[in-house]
Amino acid sequence: MKLIADLHTHTIVSGHAYGTIRENTAAAKEAGLSILGITEHGPRIPGAPDPIYFRNMGNVPRYIYGVMVLMGCELNILNDGTVDLEPNTLSRIDYGIAGIHRLCYKDEGKEKNTENVISAMKYGKVKLISHPDDDHTPLDYDRLTDGAKEYGTALEVNNSSFRKPQFRLNCVENYRTMLRYCKEKHVPVIINSDAHDPSQVGTQSLALAFAEECGMPEELILNTDAQRILDFLNITDKR
Repeated sequence: MKLIADLHTHTIVSGHAYGTIRENTAAAKEAGLSILGITEHGPRIPGAPDPIYFRNMGNVPRYIYGVMVLMGCELNILNDGTVDLEPNTLSRIDYGIAGIHRLCYKDEGKEKNTENVISAMKYGKVKLISHPDDDHTPLDYDRLTDGAKEYGTALEVNNSSFRKPQFRLNCVENYRTMLRYCKEKHVPVIINSDAHDPSQVGTQSLALAFAEECGMPEELILNTDAQRILDFLNITDKR
């Protein structure tokens, strides 16, 4: 199975990553990707950009080095179930990938954490959920996949979690459970690198191998087909 896109990557703009948009795009081209998503952290993460950064994304070319560039945001899910960009700013980005980050979220237990993630799915721009895999903030995967099905949201299998499982409690078993429900309910997933350096862009092999081991069908993995991604994200070729 071949992946043609990586929709969760960071640049120096996030404050703790180490490449530029063009360096990441060059790496994507070298990795044979046709679509790259740049998703800087939302403003609640220390060092992340001010919201004005996300309101000005229309100035980034749609194609760089022949790779289609999508400009999104890794939004922070907050303890009230909201995300950390307001609606006018959300309307300027191509898509949101929303996730729990303990730098700006306090664990409230499995049921409330799951409720907050599902609440974030209700924002129209939130099309993906990042790294729903860490028992430091546990989730109910039966309810989570029901929510993803209802709101048309894809769940991420994050390669970085497999690279550093010591930081993401029980992530492997949590992904096994999540993918079982995804298969049963026909909930799509997205396999991303979560790159914080250009050398990591397009490095999705650990997550892909795990998804294949779990028997995920190709039609439920969004980034095996370019048109499937664009249709899912409601993106045209124009900016």
